[in-house]
Amino acid sequence: MDTATPATHDATVLEQYDSRAQAYLASAVHAAGADLERMAALVGRRPDAIALDMGCGGGHVAFRLAGLVGTVVAYDLSAPMLDTVAAEAQRRGLENIVTKQGAAETLPCPSAAFEVVATRYSAHHWGAFADGLAQMRRVLKPDGLALFTDVVSPGVPLLDTWLQTLELLRDPSHVRNASVAEWRATLASVGFAVEDVVTYRLRLEFGPWIERMRTPDVHVAAIRALQRRAPAEVRDHFALADDGSFTVDTALVVARAC
Repeated sequence: MDTATPATHDATVLEQYDSRAQAYLASAVHAAGADLERMAALVGRRPDAIALDMGCGGGHVAFRLAGLVGTVVAYDLSAPMLDTVAAEAQRRGLENIVTKQGAAETLPCPSAAFEVVATRYSAHHWGAFADGLAQMRRVLKPDGLALFTDVVSPGVPLLDTWLQTLELLRDPSHVRNASVAEWRATLASVGFAVEDVVTYRLRLEFGPWIERMRTPDVHVAAIRALQRRAPAEVRDHFALADDGSFTVDTALVVARAC
């Protein structure tokens, strides 16, 4: 019988991401996208503003906003990820990016400290989704701008089950992709007023998707075995290809502090 103490969720996240910082810095999926450009356009030029990139990962939101605002705080659980962001910011001459380490649910920043808060492709890893969003609301100034981008559940039970299962097999730090309805309800519950939701479709090429997380072969085999058994509704919605590549729904939610 194995009596080892199970790792916490945060420890699982760190195990998955501490060694993958360069992969996320280089990831084409994370480095660009219509959602990222729209986030920048919504922020606009605010030379006196302080912005938060919550769960910054490879730092692509921070890099994009650095030329628009006075200061960007790149915040993440992983110290190696933050080291990579800091080094890349220095390489790009972005001296107004500062890094800070911690979990989304315990954000160590003063209340009403930011004019802009943003998170992109991070919330589905948070152990407590609502708590992370509540922290973002706490640190946002009255009428401040909040931007949230993530892969979203289609909201249909069959499709949701398949999405969450593939995500978890690929990455055990995955918690859940919320639906747009769940995003709206949770944001309202913590004090945000949703102004707009823009949806996108994101193609995930199977090889890079797996390689970025160094998914174990046994899990890759399980994913491929499931995909081969996928019913027509799943194959059609996710545009599942023979090589395992597929398309997911993403959303950019625009909100204000209320």
